[in-house]
Amino acid sequence: MKTLPATEIIAIANQKGGVGKTTTAINLAAALACFGQETLLIDLDPQGNATSGAGIDKSAVESGTYQALLESVPAEKTIKASPLELLDVMPSGPDMISAELDLADEFSRENKLAEALKPLDGLYRFIIVDCPPSLGLLTINALAAATRVIITLQGEYYALEGLAGFVETVNRVKSVVNPQIDIEGCVLTMFDSRISLAQQVKTELGAYFGEKLFKTTIPRSVRLAEAPSHGKSILQYDPRSKGGQAYLSLAGELLARRGWEVVKID
Repeated sequence: MKTLPATEIIAIANQKGGVGKTTTAINLAAALACFGQETLLIDLDPQGNATSGAGIDKSAVESGTYQALLESVPAEKTIKASPLELLDVMPSGPDMISAELDLADEFSRENKLAEALKPLDGLYRFIIVDCPPSLGLLTINALAAATRVIITLQGEYYALEGLAGFVETVNRVKSVVNPQIDIEGCVLTMFDSRISLAQQVKTELGAYFGEKLFKTTIPRSVRLAEAPSHGKSILQYDPRSKGGQAYLSLAGELLARRGWEVVKID
């Protein structure tokens, strides 16, 4: 594999469940791959939904994220190729259910993922980490390893609850564990522009995050909901759908922030 510039590690995180973290992790990773970026998707969630959603049978995983974190298996030996070109996956297997508890007894437990990923620097342009819906040790490991974090939020009132606390957690990790991490931004998911409350939430987030709020919003979409049951990203399942175009737009916006000229993909 050719050597690339320093790898960016982006954690997709929020302590709330049901806010589109896994959908965003899978489809942002897939969209980056479609733009020609060598990308690794890491499934850090014991539920393993990013694994199955990327086309890998999670029940058959014998060597994956758990082994890289807790059994000193070299990360490159846990990586599986996805059906999508330029997209690889570090999968979550059945043993990830106990990972949070097992990490508690480890020395330097918050840095296990960062240590595991060091040999991959320069082998991928982006590593996208799907975090569990909590602020436990697995999420802290993701934040300790990441250079950036993207927060996913629904366009509803309760989505704003806990946001300040999560941002404070990121800042604490930055000051104590990982000075490299910054908030890349916030993306609104399951967004319906016809609902006035959704627009109000967007306005409030714009005031809070400023330019860090992504202009791209992810719509509520049946096709997005269907894709994981087929083991496919939306860009394999229905790239012309609103959801497919939204994730291409999100990846394009991410790349444009880095000064890269993005050619529109139909």
